[in-house]
Parts: sequence; C-alpha cells; structure tokens
Amino acid sequence: MKKKVLSMLLAGTMVLSMTACGGSNNTAADTADSTAATATEEASTEEAATEEAASEETTEEAATEETSDTTASAGAIRLLNGKPEINDQLLELAELYKTETGNEVSIETIGGDTSAGDELKKMYQADNMPDIFVIEANQAATWDGMLADLAGEEWTDKTGFELVDENMGTIGFPYTVEATALGYNADVLKAAGVDPASLTSPAAWAEACETLDSKKDELGITAVFGWCAEPANLGWSSGTHVFGQYLDAGLKADDTTYIDMLNDGGKIDEDRMTKFAEFIGMMNKYSDPNLLVDGTYDNQVAGFKDGKYAFITQGNWCVTSPEDVSFEVGFAPYAFEDGINTIIAGPPSYWVAYKDGNVDAAKAFFNWCAGESAQDILVNKAGLVSPFDDCKFEATNPFYKSMKSYIDAGNYSGWHTMLKKDGLQNETCQVFADYAKGTIADAAEFTDKISKVIAGYYNN
Repeated sequence: MKKKVLSMLLAGTMVLSMTACGGSNNTAADTADSTAATATEEASTEEAATEEAASEETTEEAATEETSDTTASAGAIRLLNGKPEINDQLLELAELYKTETGNEVSIETIGGDTSAGDELKKMYQADNMPDIFVIEANQAATWDGMLADLAGEEWTDKTGFELVDENMGTIGFPYTVEATALGYNADVLKAAGVDPASLTSPAAWAEACETLDSKKDELGITAVFGWCAEPANLGWSSGTHVFGQYLDAGLKADDTTYIDMLNDGGKIDEDRMTKFAEFIGMMNKYSDPNLLVDGTYDNQVAGFKDGKYAFITQGNWCVTSPEDVSFEVGFAPYAFEDGINTIIAGPPSYWVAYKDGNVDAAKAFFNWCAGESAQDILVNKAGLVSPFDDCKFEATNPFYKSMKSYIDAGNYSGWHTMLKKDGLQNETCQVFADYAKGTIADAAEFTDKISKVIAGYYNN
C-alpha cells in the first residue's frame, strides 16, 4: 500500500480525567488487587521456591521483578489484548519474539463480556498497569500525559496510520486496518446485472435496489439488504458504524468537517443528514423485515454468508476466512450524495505504551511487530490486514482485495466516528430503530429527531 496520511489529530475533545474515569471505586480496586495477587502467586510458584518477596507491601512488585529476572530478560513487558479472537496468535507471536530477540512479552487477554476500558481502570487503581494496552482514538484524552511518545521510531516510516495527538505526540501503534461500508455478494450483483462500481449516487442505488428486489426469487435472495437496526445489542452498529457514514462518506481521510461540527456542541449539517436519512430509508424499505427490527448480529452475518442478502451493513470483520463464503465479496460506498466513492478505512484501535512502564522495551517490540516475522503471524494466522507499506503478506480476509483497491486509490475516509462524544451511539441507535419500525415517518422527521437527540446529549 502507498504511504497514507491518516494520522488522527485529537484536539482535546471529550477530555476525561482519570479521577472521573476511575473514581474511588474500592470494589474495582479490590478486584484488580486480587487478580494481581493471584497472578503473583502463580508466577512465584513457577519460580524457584526459595525466592520470596521481602515484605507484604512489595509483594506484587517483587514478584514482577522475579518473573522478569528468572524467566525472561530484563526487558520483559506486559501487553493487554482486547481482541480475544486473536489470543492464540498473540501467544505464538510472543514465543517467536522471545526466540528471535531473547525478550519476553506476556500476553494478558480480556474481552467478550469484559470491557478493556473497565479493566484498565481497575489496573490503574491497583497500580498494576501493563506496559502496552489497547485504546480507541476517542479514549486517548483519558490517558493525557500518561502515554509514551513514539515519534521517530523505525515503524513510523512504514505507515501513515499511526495515531497522533497534538498534546502527546505519536502515541498509537496500528496493529491492523479495518474497513466498513456496504459489503456485497459479487455473484448476486453480477447475476442481476448490477455493476458495484456504478454505485456512487442515490439514483444508481435506487435503480440497483429496484432491480435486485424484482429478481429476488430468480437470484435466490431473501432481501436486498441485511441491515439490522435493533438497538439493544446492535446499537454499536447503527450508532457508530452506520452513523459514521454521515460523518465521513465521500471525505478524504484527514477531512474532519462533520466530526468537528458534531463536537462543537452537537451540531449537524441538516442538508447532508437529510440525504443520509433518505438513503437509510431506502435500506429500511429493501431490508429483510425479520432482521431489520428484531434481528441479531449472528442472524445478519449468517444470512449474508448463506447468500440471503446482496448487501450487509458491516465491515471486513464479519467475513474473515475464505471458507466463510462461497462467493466473492467487496465493498460499495454509502453514496447518499452524488459522487461519494469512499469506504471508511483505518485502525479502529491502537496499541499504546504506558509512560511509566518499560517504554524502551515497548518501543523495541513495536519495531519488531512491524517486521516480517510478526507480520507473518498477524496477517497469515490472525487474519489481520497490515497497516504497513512494506508488508509482503496479503491478508486472507475475503474483503481484502476490495479494501486494498480503495486504499491504494486514496478513496477512503477516516474512522472519525470514533472521535464523537463517548456514549452518543447509545442515543442515536434508538433513532435508527424508530425509523426502521416506522414510528419515524420520513427523512425529514429522522433529521429533526436525531438533531435534537445529538444536541441534547452534547449539552447535557
């Protein structure tokens, strides 16, 4: 991939203090202390039985030092991973890192029912912070002054996807790139005579939807769209990813026009929002009614994989292996205005180095991760899409070919939806749900309702 200028400049929006974030939650602190104590005991058991901590106050610290000294080099570091689906591959990565460098990385994986952010709060309160952990872009301000500046490291010359904060510098290491747009079943579109490259205007989309809908039986599909606006479990999809298209579709990666408006007291561009709402109305009309209001993520993805839908409102994470589908897939833009030809692409999250941790060792690990040995595991075994220009491995993800074509052409927008006020998605997703149910009648009413909801949330 060509060099990309996608460093996100965070202007101090959504500033949260660690006091507000962590507070004085003694229960959380006790839990973290208990976890740390358990880990300490296990580490001590594996070490020589004669080695004990000098005092109760320094038990955790001493055990950490003993683990580093006994089982790894002095540069041993801890990495908190928030993607449980790649835990095994990261453990393999850590083993290879130790083999090649003599240094150790301890992988601590959370996820599923546990929030990485919540776990980090506990760790911070317990003075048990990992050297490396994962954040989303809009969480950077939470760690203001606590993250190491990685500027000037070798890996930064190989990518344009690093996370840059105007106060803290280069703080985020991009370990993967993800994309979201309207995923499509290329076989279905071809059979219907619809060219996905033509879908760059509302008129083209309207014609394609009418054609596909009229040929449902012939094509063997249930509906044109696999789109679910259920708010309780899929609110993250409508409130973050689909809403993110209003913020970024058609814009260059570094264009922050609409996220800047949003973060300026919850302002929106009413004309753009109305056109976006008209597009969502079209999706509602041509979606599977059994999925649209009460469906689940599993229903949505399974339906697309089974060939029931021509399009799906997800990203490359919904189909990760060639074995998942029997057809070619690709991305089409949310072209709610004439000429929109972009997908949203970039790192949805980053690895960062804790400023008071082993920064030098973390920097060395990041440089190694950008190299061939690590990229082989991350791309070929973990199924991630590399953010590094010199990576010679092509992702096995079925959406990769389409993603790469957009990125190489410069036709991609940023993940600026990650910079909105945290929690907004829990409000906007209900507006999408009401529109899908029909309790919001049309695009004008949608625009009016979502405008009031956003302004109210920002001014609360």
